[in-house]
Amino acid sequence: MSELFSLAGRVALVTGGSRGLGAAIAVGLAEAGADVAVHGHTRATDGTCQRILALGRRALPLAGDLSRATVPDALVERTAAALGRLDILVNNAGTIRRAPAAETTDEEWLGVLEVNLNSVFRMCRSAGQRMLAQGGGRIINLASLLSFQGGFTVPAYAAAKGGVAQLTKALANEWAGRGVNVNAIAPGYMRTENTAALRADPVRSRQILERIPAGRWGEPADVVGAVVFLAAPASAYVQGHLLVVDGGWLGR
Repeated sequence: MSELFSLAGRVALVTGGSRGLGAAIAVGLAEAGADVAVHGHTRATDGTCQRILALGRRALPLAGDLSRATVPDALVERTAAALGRLDILVNNAGTIRRAPAAETTDEEWLGVLEVNLNSVFRMCRSAGQRMLAQGGGRIINLASLLSFQGGFTVPAYAAAKGGVAQLTKALANEWAGRGVNVNAIAPGYMRTENTAALRADPVRSRQILERIPAGRWGEPADVVGAVVFLAAPASAYVQGHLLVVDGGWLGR
């Protein structure tokens, strides 16, 4: 059974790995045996990389603005050049803008879609080309509860995460038969910087907690097992799936 969840000898690339979900995922992959390239944009990934190195795994810090179309290819190429290959891609990086739809500017709309959807496609395309050529690999996209629901005052985020869900399925349809598994994790309400405003609002925070059967906000560690499962041999026959990690929110 341990072999089904082992990532020994694998190389992973995690975007948005300086903090929060991305940092927890990167360290979790290393704990399962993978060497990990950790990408960050405005913040250094040194802390995450140090935790990976302490586990006896190789760590590669990477930086780049994913809103720039050339960055995804560069991240994949640098990972493969430094660590020898690329077996696992986790598209975790994202951004959010909160404003009523009627007040959302074109710049805000396009900025969110560029990072949360367009860059995910570019990362998948670049990594997918390499994985198809080597005969296999795993791509795990970070979707959201808003891949299923519309949310409130986050129209661009909801649109992008809906797109991530459909992109995941579309790529799985094309690549499953060629050894590349493409799946997604849909986290619920997690205790991260993206939800700081919600947690600081006593009314909204209470409303959210009242709907979560688990009775608490999720923690970054709560998504790690799901990601390792989708990256490991145990999920060999799982394709195009959105694995919800939400404390029961959607079932309420």
